[in-house]
Amino acid sequence: MSAVRSQARRGLVSLTTSSSQIGQRLWQATSTTTNKYDVLSGSSRRQMPQSSRSFSCSANRSSSQQKQQQQQAPDMPSSRWYADLQARLGKCIIFGCSPVQVHRVAGVLGALTREWRSLSAGSEGFLQQGGLEGQAVVWGEMDSFQHVNNAAYIRYAEASRVNWVRYFANVNPAHADDWRDLMNPRGVGLIMKSIKADYKFPVVYPDRISVYHKLRSLPSESDTSLILDCMILSHKHRRIAARTEEDVVIYDYGAGKKATMPPFVLQTFRDTWERQEGETRRARLRIQELAREVETLEKETWNREDAVENLGAAGKAGS
Repeated sequence: MSAVRSQARRGLVSLTTSSSQIGQRLWQATSTTTNKYDVLSGSSRRQMPQSSRSFSCSANRSSSQQKQQQQQAPDMPSSRWYADLQARLGKCIIFGCSPVQVHRVAGVLGALTREWRSLSAGSEGFLQQGGLEGQAVVWGEMDSFQHVNNAAYIRYAEASRVNWVRYFANVNPAHADDWRDLMNPRGVGLIMKSIKADYKFPVVYPDRISVYHKLRSLPSESDTSLILDCMILSHKHRRIAARTEEDVVIYDYGAGKKATMPPFVLQTFRDTWERQEGETRRARLRIQELAREVETLEKETWNREDAVENLGAAGKAGS
């Protein structure tokens, strides 16, 4: 019997390592039925939270609403929340699921497949705006150690930061040229003072990455610099590959000295900060929703008094 259980555990490991593929297959196979379970908490369909909202909507929210959202934001989820939910779903499948439960498992896996980037970034306040989205890793970016060279991550962050700043030209068209000029050596611009990289695991070719930036704190009128946080996500591993901390100085090229934020930058960054706070709350609540559904499935399958592990062909062989 110990050999049978060992074989079952190996099956669980194999299952959880490819659970996103299982989710996609289940999702395709049951697409006509699982659309009823998008909420993952019953048979009625509700609108799922969106990973991004229009910039103007958040700007119209009152300060008191934003403060309330910040107070109600759940705690930061575990850094391994994605892998943990996959493993827990795999255990539910090992013990056997009814047809309805299969649809619900497929619903959770499908949600994880679609939303992992927005939830991983959003739970920390990163907005999917500007930055780099789905950037292909180039073979030549690897070094003699057969992984992407450390310097490449700095270039990823640099390209994302430029896109992040220039994105605001679309948000604030009245100052579109001013936003673009921030990245040029004339007038008031932004200069990198220092950058610190924290490498989580090596990325190798082939892979794709997404890179996002966020404000670390609410800007004020007297600020002459700002701290930006950056995360680099690996699509293959669906986890954070690296982080950077960037100290950016506001510099007046004409006067040759530091400057405070221009009013158009200050107001836009304040609005962005509010959106970051709202996205943090939305993403963490969504992760909690998915975790509750997984917990319910566990209680309905293996985590109940009369639960019997479904060993399939392995169980028959052991008997």
